[in-house]
Amino acid sequence: MIRSLLILSSLALTTPSLAQDIPFATDRAVPESQAQIQLSFAPIVREAAPAVVNVYSSRTVQQRVSFFSRRTREREQNSLGSGVIVDASGVIVTNNHVVQGADELRVVLADRREYEAVILLTDEASDLAILKVETDEPLPVLPFDMGGEGEVGDLVLAIGNPFGVGQTVTSGIISALARTDVGDTDFASFIQTDAAINPGNSGGALVNMDGELIGVNTMIFSRSGGSNGIGFAIPVELVSRVVDTALSEGELIRPWLGARLQPVTSDLAQAFGLDRPRGALINEIYPDAAADDAGLRQGDIVLAVDGHEVNNDSGARFRLATHATGDDARFTVLRDGREISLDVPVLPAPGIADPVPYEPQGANPFVGTALLELSPAFNESVGIDSFEEGLVVRNVVRRSVAARFGFRPGDRIVELDGRRIADLDDFEDVLAVLDGEEVWPIAVIRRGQRIEANIRLY
Repeated sequence: MIRSLLILSSLALTTPSLAQDIPFATDRAVPESQAQIQLSFAPIVREAAPAVVNVYSSRTVQQRVSFFSRRTREREQNSLGSGVIVDASGVIVTNNHVVQGADELRVVLADRREYEAVILLTDEASDLAILKVETDEPLPVLPFDMGGEGEVGDLVLAIGNPFGVGQTVTSGIISALARTDVGDTDFASFIQTDAAINPGNSGGALVNMDGELIGVNTMIFSRSGGSNGIGFAIPVELVSRVVDTALSEGELIRPWLGARLQPVTSDLAQAFGLDRPRGALINEIYPDAAADDAGLRQGDIVLAVDGHEVNNDSGARFRLATHATGDDARFTVLRDGREISLDVPVLPAPGIADPVPYEPQGANPFVGTALLELSPAFNESVGIDSFEEGLVVRNVVRRSVAARFGFRPGDRIVELDGRRIADLDDFEDVLAVLDGEEVWPIAVIRRGQRIEANIRLY
């Protein structure tokens, strides 16, 4: 790093007009003197660091006394992470995985003041959690950068508590924006940085050169467990939305577009007359969902949401997730060779996320099962394809009628007596007609395989 700076200094001194010869869209510029190279990040750190805290969590776990014994004993398990104060009243944002399962949470400020913390909201899908501490005086706050003007190559600082050694600041650049192909969340749109991020940095701040929060550090790519220069942060747009929810609505309702999107490949780009692969192709629309209500069609190519380019389903989901329910998101789509704009309502997935199990009665082969109705809301909550429909077997009572016919938990009933079963109403209608019949034609999906059978009840 020192060698690189010396080379840059020499270049700037020997070619003083270099900065003027490079077209910059903003006021960013190459250093032109040794004095500029020796400028310090200290003023930014002095402003930002007091708002970054250490988060200590503890939980009680059961541990076997030995390999040969079934007896267990309680053991306290401790973990650490970082957090960012986002409201002077004591509201702190961190990662969900930092506080998940915690029995006790303790927050330590940069000036060593300690507070007990409570959880206001957790969201596993975004890996964010909102904490609250009680304080008699205003706490330092890190302001949000909601301008969305960050670019690849911008300088950034990562502030956190790596390995529990205490508050640490590292510097780097924005390596990439809108990374959607990492992590295990459907709402991925990460900021990638090469600022050193290590275990314990989770929940800490990624700060721009104006001392504003642009992201919450959440994970790294590493085989050794240490920093390899590939770290990821959750963008502040989503952080702000989760914070607002915790302070007002209390429950985070995830928007659902109701359209299945796929990236535009080179072949698709050529077929649609695009100059390059870009956007996401809509290949299925869920009836009466937000996309359908807004007039999106199968075959449309979504180019941008709210002016931000999207190239896959995760990118579109992220942009919707930054809105409150009831807002509109502006979609730019390519249709029949023309770009048009549509306002898409931000709505939750239809259906019930936690349905009451339905237990069939009467003379039918399903007696002894507990069935759940699939819907986009339920499917999203359990992590299965949101477009799947039908009824799924939750459990089967031993020695029941259903057990005798071989039904298993996880079986999805999709057809009965030749009629498609999309929901509980369909199922009950057919059940009422066939009640007491000897033969029951049925189709189920089991581990991805369709099984058809004629069940003889007697």
